[in-house]
Amino acid sequence: MSIDSGYVWARGPWSEVQASSDPDEVIDQLCPAIMRLDRATARDFGQEYCGVIYSRGDGIYRTMHPSPLGEPQLRGETKQKSCFPVRRVVDPEARVTPILADFHSHPWFPSPLSQQDKMAANQLYFLKIQFDSACQIQKIIPYLDRPDAPGEVYSRRGKRWVLIGIIKPSNKAAGIVPPVGGLD
Repeated sequence: MSIDSGYVWARGPWSEVQASSDPDEVIDQLCPAIMRLDRATARDFGQEYCGVIYSRGDGIYRTMHPSPLGEPQLRGETKQKSCFPVRRVVDPEARVTPILADFHSHPWFPSPLSQQDKMAANQLYFLKIQFDSACQIQKIIPYLDRPDAPGEVYSRRGKRWVLIGIIKPSNKAAGIVPPVGGLD
């Protein structure tokens, strides 16, 4: 991984996660693989990792090596972690690498999506995936290409996604996500 022209790029595919035609199979493998990385579960002294799920244009989804690159952190305990989102994958087997989703880890449990995670300005791709150190996975479908459509927030429960929040179109910029049933 490296920073080029102000953007983070990383090599793909990452051999710790098996490729699949089902992006959910890739998502389900991500957290356990990342939690084996240095300081991924070290809570306040931990490390956040970022990456993307991409295709070579063949309908098979892969992930790239996760990046620990982020804003400099003060030494010692801190309640806020970050990593720069990956904007480009360098895969020697692909000419084009369409990106489906970005992902990032939090080194704590429990750790749901932060306010920063939910803001429209931080939605780069079709999906945003976040998981904590206990592998509780959440997904945002922001529908940024459809300004009048509400965004959706899901939690992974077993092998299925459960809708837990709706982002009204007027709340996309601020990332305000009332829970399902609290839309009035």
